[in-house]
Order: sequence, then C-alpha cells, then structure tokens
Amino acid sequence: MKRTIALGVWFVSMVFSVACISASEQGDMLGKFDTSKDLFLPQFDSKTDVDDIHAQAAIATMLAHPKFAKVKYHAVAGAYGIQEGLYVPSAELFDLAFGNNWSDAHINYDKALKEVTQLVVNTLKAGGDIWIAEAGQSDFSADIVRALHTNLTDIDVKTRVHIVQHSKWNEGSTSPKDLDYVRDYTDYEKIADGNAVGNGTPGFNTENIGNWPRVLNDKQVGNLWKLAKEISNQYNGKDGRYDNAAITAGGFDFSDTVEVCWIFGYNQIKNTTEFFDVFASK
Repeated sequence: MKRTIALGVWFVSMVFSVACISASEQGDMLGKFDTSKDLFLPQFDSKTDVDDIHAQAAIATMLAHPKFAKVKYHAVAGAYGIQEGLYVPSAELFDLAFGNNWSDAHINYDKALKEVTQLVVNTLKAGGDIWIAEAGQSDFSADIVRALHTNLTDIDVKTRVHIVQHSKWNEGSTSPKDLDYVRDYTDYEKIADGNAVGNGTPGFNTENIGNWPRVLNDKQVGNLWKLAKEISNQYNGKDGRYDNAAITAGGFDFSDTVEVCWIFGYNQIKNTTEFFDVFASK
C-alpha cells in the first residue's frame, strides 16, 4: 500500500515536472534562442555592398513580429573587416529599425566595443547565451571575445557565445587572425550561403520586384523598407562600391538574414516571398 502511494506521488511529480519543462520550452525558446535570458547581436559591415541595408530592414521586420516580443537584442553598425572600399552609412535606418539598441563601430569603434562588451558580460553573468549573426566579418566579434577572456575567466565562452556566418566572402574578408580566434574560442557555425535557394538555408537574393508593393504598403514596417530602398539605391555601385545585381534590377538582397532564421527556428522558409508571407502584416 505504501509503495503504491509512493509510486502515485512519484508519477504525479514526474507529470508536473514534464509539464513545467514543456511550458518553459514553449514559453521561452524561439528556435535555439532562450528569450528569457539570451542576447541577440546582429552585426553589419555595410562595406561596400548595400545588401546589409536590406538585411537591416529584414531583421527589424522579424523583430517586429509578435513572436519576437521578448527577444533582447542590440545591433552593431560598421562591423567590417579588411576589405577595401567605401562604407554605406545608414544611421537613420538603424534608428528606425533598432531604436536605441544599436552601437556605431564605424563612427567610434572603441565606444561601440565597450558598449556591446558590457551587454555581453551582463548577459553571461545572468546565465544567458550570446547569439551573433555576422552580417559581415568577425573582427568586431573577435575583440568582444578577447575582452571576455580578460574579464570573465570563469565563463565558458566556447559554449556560451554562438557566432553564425553564412558567407565565404565574409570569412575571406575577415582578418585571418580574428577568424581563427572566433573559430577556436566560440561556438562558430558556418551555414550555407543565403544567396541561393535549395542549399539548406533560405535564399534571400532575387531580382524579382513582385514583393515591393506589399512591403512598402505594410502598416508596421513599410517605412523601414521605404528608407532601406532609398539608401540602397543611393549608394549601390556608387563611388566604387559593389554593384549588387539584384538591387540594381529592383529586387531584394537580404541574404545575411538567413543566419537569423537559423538562430530563431525559421530555416524552413524558402525564399523572399515566403519570408514576407511569414513576417509581413496580413
């Protein structure tokens, strides 16, 4: 009799525990990201390709979705590497897309590094992980990790800092010592390139102009895309900057956004149309 009661209590306890775990997973996890404690860092090089301008608008579109309401984030402008060429300024778009949650490493690298490192330290100390989407190179990320090794010797940075990169070109434009550093000392993930469809990640590079009317008329993010379109058209191919063929044709290129889809569990999206089907207002 006592054994039966004990087993009954154990069973009820196990059911309750499993229910709590399930609720926690449903309530806090968005893909690989724990919205209760993690920090998302989208970092953009914007040199010299204007695809980052579209990516800024696309990532802000994702963050505006109700499912992302609890996501803590901080964006970084000017996180470029060793490539030559002119920068594409978009401070107004950063303000519109991310509010006060961004730092400008192009204007003041040391200030941006200090700001972001402090956010990272605070997150790690509170038990959260760091998720960096490299819409550019890893030089800035490497400096963050170096600061962590100096100031947080008791934190396992290798398992708590996740860096996601989709572009071989971006890797090739990163300082070799910095690329080696993040590969060695972080959870570095190289995923398939976001410029093609059907390779294991979404394809967010297209000359198709068909989605522009719905995007520009979107009540929530239409102004974002209007500004992104103006900036990208202003600088695309100008003064020796890279001439992005998809944008020249009037289409879209937010290929760096595939890293964000990978982090947050939207890797099943196929292309730009499906992206807007999910994230644009209905």
